[in-house]
Amino acid sequence: MHYLKDLGYRVGLTGKKHFGPPESFPFEFLTGRGHDDGKGKDLRFDAARAFMRRDRNEPYCLLVTSNQPHGPWNRGEASAYDAEKLTVPPHLVDCPETRHDMTKYYAEITYLDGQLGQCLDIVDRSGQRDNTIVIFTSEQGASFPSGGKWTCYDTGLKTAFIVRWPERIKAGTRTDAMTQYVDVVPTLIEAIGGEPENIETGRPDAHGDKGFDGRSFLSVLLGRTDEHRDFVYGVHTTRGIIRGSACYPIRSIRSSRFKYIWNPNHEAPFYNVVSTGPKSMFEVWARYGQDEPHAAFLTHRYRHRPAEELYDVQEDPFELNNLAAKGEYAKIKAELRAELLAWMQQQGDEGINTELKALERQGPNREWTPYSPYRSPA
Repeated sequence: MHYLKDLGYRVGLTGKKHFGPPESFPFEFLTGRGHDDGKGKDLRFDAARAFMRRDRNEPYCLLVTSNQPHGPWNRGEASAYDAEKLTVPPHLVDCPETRHDMTKYYAEITYLDGQLGQCLDIVDRSGQRDNTIVIFTSEQGASFPSGGKWTCYDTGLKTAFIVRWPERIKAGTRTDAMTQYVDVVPTLIEAIGGEPENIETGRPDAHGDKGFDGRSFLSVLLGRTDEHRDFVYGVHTTRGIIRGSACYPIRSIRSSRFKYIWNPNHEAPFYNVVSTGPKSMFEVWARYGQDEPHAAFLTHRYRHRPAEELYDVQEDPFELNNLAAKGEYAKIKAELRAELLAWMQQQGDEGINTELKALERQGPNREWTPYSPYRSPA
């Protein structure tokens, strides 16, 4: 909102607003809820419509931030999906409980798709369809154990990203260019006529550069190139997260072919709200793991990880075959590790030391206590 306001845009938000401190995010907040209890209206599209139509001579940027899909998966019609006919991906344990939860997860995605449809309808009826940039993107992956949320595997980090701009972007096109969330703001700035490379953000990195961490991928959207980044990065913390490990940083780097993951405190157990409690899906999987090798593998690797992981994400998209210890991949691993460490230095990220300072940055109202699982899982 800071940079678009400087370029003459009013910037609003309706829906979920999980950010802070508020002074750093001065949205014009329309309406919304931080958590969805499954009752009443989740999003107020009347507020979005009024914001868009308020002043037709002033350009706008509106964030419509849905709670969906997010546990406890209480929206949509789960009965529309037949649990027995679903395809369970290999990073999940194929059992009735997983299939049942997948129907609820897919129902919320369908519900979200309906919300997106309402947003597009408002834009289409505004009379400015062709010159309005619409971006749909997701957050992290589903909160199943193993892959997905709380991990730096692709099923956790890789997000949906669709852009519609009829006046400039050819419909139905795709790209394999690698981008990151930090690239979105520079892209929008360039798309509306600004010069992101000349903007100082005011906060220098480890090398004194005060520009954006990200860079515009407008040329990708316009079909001029299919390349953007050589590497994309992932960061995960457990300290200060609900029932999270006291200290378990995870850092990752991905090229178009390989993913390297570093677990600096790998000797400690990894756990969080998804993997604790007698009714958690993790414990369900652990029970299956007493008889099923694949279930045992998934639950063990979720809690106990090696220092280094390396995956061929083209041949092994669910990252189940760790190549880090194989000599023939030593050069690739070393190159990716060097790139990751250089990026961490640029970010001022000291790994474990930075993790231990996490509570200092989470504000005075953040509640956190070390949590110990009630028993050690398989």
